[in-house]
Amino acid sequence: MSLPSPIPMRLAPLSLTRVVADIEAGRATPETVIREANERIDSLDGVIGAFVRRASADSIAAASAATGPLRGVPFGVKDIFDTFDMATEHGSPIYEGHQPLADAPLVAIARSLGAAILGKTATTEFASMDPAATRNPHDLAHTPGGSSSGSAAGIAAGMLAAACGSQTGGSVIRPASFCGIAGYKPSFRLLPTVGMKVFSWTLDTAGLFAAGVADVALLAECLSGRELTAPPLADASGLTIGLYRTAMDTGPQGRLDPAMAAAWETAAKALETAGAKLIDIPEPAALEAARDAHGTVQNFEAAQALLHERTMHRSRMGPQVLALLDEGAAVTPEAYDAGRRTARIGRKAAAALFDTCDALLAPSAFGPAPKGLATTGDPALNKLWTLTGNPCVNVPGLATAEGLPLGLTIVSRFGRDRTALSVARLLEDKIQAA
Repeated sequence: MSLPSPIPMRLAPLSLTRVVADIEAGRATPETVIREANERIDSLDGVIGAFVRRASADSIAAASAATGPLRGVPFGVKDIFDTFDMATEHGSPIYEGHQPLADAPLVAIARSLGAAILGKTATTEFASMDPAATRNPHDLAHTPGGSSSGSAAGIAAGMLAAACGSQTGGSVIRPASFCGIAGYKPSFRLLPTVGMKVFSWTLDTAGLFAAGVADVALLAECLSGRELTAPPLADASGLTIGLYRTAMDTGPQGRLDPAMAAAWETAAKALETAGAKLIDIPEPAALEAARDAHGTVQNFEAAQALLHERTMHRSRMGPQVLALLDEGAAVTPEAYDAGRRTARIGRKAAAALFDTCDALLAPSAFGPAPKGLATTGDPALNKLWTLTGNPCVNVPGLATAEGLPLGLTIVSRFGRDRTALSVARLLEDKIQAA
């Protein structure tokens, strides 16, 4: 079946910082912002498929009257987070119509700050690899990535100013890269995952999406209560940026698309021109081993976390998640424990990287969003930093000659999320100014 041509106005994301400033200054009202966002969803989501359900009129009315720093901000919730006023189905027919009694804490925090929860966004089944029906707003024939496909596409198309997602492998950074928006995977456990469907309890990480880095930093600061925003850096003087090189990038085993390699070089030169010192950091053996251990840890835990679904509803599960769970069921406790030991060694090696640099710069994906809706892309470049728990920010702004986004990742030391966000914002500013 042929797909529609790319939608009009696809490059008109809704800036969170602008929405907040306009409401605070009286240039807009929460009611107007929410109404216009809903009208945009009505107009565009029939072809994009970012939403799986919409908030009720009563919820919209309550959101329009809410107060707080995020009042009037159109907010999307990935459909693995519990919501008291909408069903939470985890992208699976097994949970059709499942209605939680309470919001997940992250959703409750957003709502308490005035955010307007406009709907539940599409996810792959149980945030795994079976694609949702969402399309990439930049080109409807391409995947938006996964598993946070709906949240990323909703931001890219300007239907939302903020959204939450999750990452167990690469489910925040990769869709952010494919959709040309800012994605933030914080340090492990900085944001609560209670009330989020568990896949892997030592890897599952709540993350955030917004149009640009300043937007996602403001969102993270509001939701976490931590000082994560800072005045824009004038330049990169005094910063040392490590170019993180792996065997997967270039060379005999290289898988990096030439366009992504060029984007990486462009981003590195932009930081160097701004005053940063660049150093090459070849991937240490301990971190290569940690990446390889990711699947063992993830799949073992997923097989236990979803044991009921796998045994009681096997025929209703998607083929990719089912294969992964079967693989995890075959992992022995001894192999799992060995994987955890490898992960611990990897976390120490990751910390040591920042003895010689302030942040790392790496590709967010092997290339632009793949064509076709049967895949969500490869998370191989993301899952290491999920395992180590380091904060990551996808920086948008570069693209292929055909206009498909190419994202770069800034990684910083565990707990130094403000550093990652500050360097990412500087890079985004320099890309935009070029």
